[in-house]
Amino acid sequence: MKAMKFVSIFSSILLAGYGIFAVVWIWSDDLISLKTFIKTSITVAVVLVVAVIIALAYREYVEEKEMKKDKFLD
Repeated sequence: MKAMKFVSIFSSILLAGYGIFAVVWIWSDDLISLKTFIKTSITVAVVLVVAVIIALAYREYVEEKEMKKDKFLD
C-alpha cells in the first residue's frame, strides 16, 4: 500500500495545482492562452493516468510478492 499512498498524495497535489491553474485561467483574460491551457490539461491527465497505472502494477507484482514471501498468501 505504500505505492498507493504515494500516488494518492502525488495526485492530490497535482490536482490542487491544476485547480489553481484553472481558476487563474478562468479569471484572467490575457495571462494564459487557450492553447497552453489545453496542453496543460492533457499533460496533467496523462501524468495522473500513468501514475495510477504504475502504482497498480507495483501493488500487484511487488507487494504481492512480499506477501507471498511472508507467507500471508499461498
